[in-house]
Amino acid sequence: MEKKVLFVEDDLNLGFVVKDQLEDHGFEVDWATKGRQGLSKALSNDYDLALLDVMLPEMGGFDLAEEIVEAKPELPFLFLTAKSLLEDKLKGLKLGRDYLTKPFEMEELVLRMNNVLNSVQSSESTDEESKKNFKIASYTFDYVNQYLERNGSRQKLTKKEADVLRMLAINMNEVMNRDQALKAIWGSDDYFNGRSMDVFISKLRKYLSEDENIQIINVHGVGFKLATG
Repeated sequence: MEKKVLFVEDDLNLGFVVKDQLEDHGFEVDWATKGRQGLSKALSNDYDLALLDVMLPEMGGFDLAEEIVEAKPELPFLFLTAKSLLEDKLKGLKLGRDYLTKPFEMEELVLRMNNVLNSVQSSESTDEESKKNFKIASYTFDYVNQYLERNGSRQKLTKKEADVLRMLAINMNEVMNRDQALKAIWGSDDYFNGRSMDVFISKLRKYLSEDENIQIINVHGVGFKLATG
């Protein structure tokens, strides 16, 4: 099955070449030339990976990445950047996110993309013994089938939502270390993965809000605690 890639690059010559060669490598490529156009595509379509240039008209690659994290926290991405921008921006943000500096070889780009995709697949694989059911106050959490249930009402969860809730549930009434959770679920504790986790925590708080005995507490500088009772 072809992997679908969102490619946001304003350099038309480079864009045509990269799109054409990625398609030759078996990717389905949806190309946008402006940041806001890329955001619109990201919000309205499902992609396996986003490939983002840092310098874009209307909205830069870092701002675009921030918006993607808020709306589609499960979507992995990597940056294309000039070396000077790598020093000024990436180092400043202390990102672990993968990137390529221009100019680059297509073989390296494809390798980096496959590494990101393989990392996502690896982090989503789960040992059979770790698939469990949990009782969270008045909720039942089925990790295998990815849903929360309370009083006959069922809330379907995404894979990442279930992964985060499982780690919280395993550490019920104790602190779940943020960095350890990021590495276990996302494979890296970089800035954007941290933002993704915050989005998922907010969603889980909403899903569990009908029971006032449940809280997901932010333990500053350490992690989160799923508290009941």
